[in-house]
Amino acid sequence: MFYSLTGEVIDFDASSIAVNCSGVGYKCNTSVNTLRQTAKKGERITLFTHLSVREDAVELYGFSTMRELEMFKLLITVSGIGPKVALSVLSEFNPDSLSLCIASGDYKAITRAPGVGAKTAQRLIMELKDKITVSSFASDSISAELAAVSCVNDNENAATAVSALVSLGYMQAEASRAVCSLDPSLSVEELIKQALKLLAKGVG
Repeated sequence: MFYSLTGEVIDFDASSIAVNCSGVGYKCNTSVNTLRQTAKKGERITLFTHLSVREDAVELYGFSTMRELEMFKLLITVSGIGPKVALSVLSEFNPDSLSLCIASGDYKAITRAPGVGAKTAQRLIMELKDKITVSSFASDSISAELAAVSCVNDNENAATAVSALVSLGYMQAEASRAVCSLDPSLSVEELIKQALKLLAKGVG
């Protein structure tokens, strides 16, 4: 029903923003990331919107970019994740960083979002991983990284090396990126050794 709203910011709080469009004020629930970019009274903005209709409520959700809206719509398709939890995730991660977490299977990072436990994060990854890695959803800036991260699933040595790096305290996404930038024919020990050098330089 609503594709987007363009108008003047008239109010906002920690989880929503109100936009005056031709004399009508629309309140949109949104993420912290969108609020950081748009929450200035009097500023003219455009929000890309999703209308949620339930038996007990009709609510409008708005985001500063189409990519954030598309990620929101993907998140609410996951069983057990409603709009409130989806906003919590998008307040912790932008679409690019969340895409990398999903592609690399880094459920521990996703649990940083309030209200998201380990089981929910693992289910999110399981249900969305294929949609993130094989679609054109990801931005051009990280498409190469997503392709590299996916190599872990196809290479046993790489997967073992990544697991070892995670046990040393590295995040799975950064460990995957470091390992997948190396020659896949290397032994597990050599992959770990060279990946540690890359991570020490901040490459991962």
